[in-house]
Amino acid sequence: MTASPAPSEGPVRPVSVSLHEGTVAALRARTGRRGMSAYVEALIQRRLERDRLRELIEDAEAEHGPVDQAAVEARRAVLRGDAAGSADAA
Repeated sequence: MTASPAPSEGPVRPVSVSLHEGTVAALRARTGRRGMSAYVEALIQRRLERDRLRELIEDAEAEHGPVDQAAVEARRAVLRGDAAGSADAA
C-alpha cells in the first residue's frame, strides 16, 4: 500500500468545488483568473496546518492539562518587549 502525498506534494489534480457567486467574484478580483488555484491551494494548506496545530494542542492539554493563561500572557509581554511583563516573567 502506498502512502498518500503530504499537503502541497504530489501531482496537481483538477477538482470541482461549489462557491457562492460573490466569493468567486471577490477571488477573481484579488487573484485574476489564472491565480485562483494557487490562492485556494494556499488557503487550504493554511487551514490544514491550523487544524493540525489545534489537534496537537488538544493532545498536549489532554496529557498535561490546560495552558496557564497567565504564563502565556507573561511570555507574550516578553516578546513584545513590555518591561513590566518582562519583570513578571522572570
